[in-house]
Amino acid sequence: MELLCLEMDTNIRARPDPNLLCDDRVLQSLLTIEERFLPQFSYFKCVQRDIQPFMRRMVATWMLEVCEEQKCEEEVFPLAMNYLDRFLAMVPIKKCNLQLLGAVCMFLASKLKETRPLTAEKICIYTDNSIRPQELLDWELVVLGKLKWNLAAVTPNDFIEHIVRRLPLGVYCFLFVFSHLST
Repeated sequence: MELLCLEMDTNIRARPDPNLLCDDRVLQSLLTIEERFLPQFSYFKCVQRDIQPFMRRMVATWMLEVCEEQKCEEEVFPLAMNYLDRFLAMVPIKKCNLQLLGAVCMFLASKLKETRPLTAEKICIYTDNSIRPQELLDWELVVLGKLKWNLAAVTPNDFIEHIVRRLPLGVYCFLFVFSHLST
């Protein structure tokens, strides 16, 4: 008897619920919750003395490249950036710790959104081993504490389907748009 293995490398996800996506109360709730998870001011002027906007852009580019290379779920990067911005709005850090903070934020977002999250060891490899796994785990607790363990932030990705479903699109245009969202 020959057994065939039909395992695939893709994740099977639940289909979006049209009842939730078409309910104005859900969209309004997302908008209300989103406000709680946004930095309230420009932290470059008030909190950060050592970090400049171009440095944030560099670490964001690095984080995006890691997420793309590791084929992370599309929600991981925006969620990690949300954590990064919220932390930077509260805690002044040195520029030598910015990549470590970005790595921790990716690690946390991956744990929340991935079925197989990134490992501490793999993330450290992407830093050219400039940080150690234990250092990543230690900072993970610091970030969690400062964010008060509020990790289920609303990001722009959460609004896409709500907005697209409200556009006056024909069936074919609608299917075309959604075919590009899922790739």
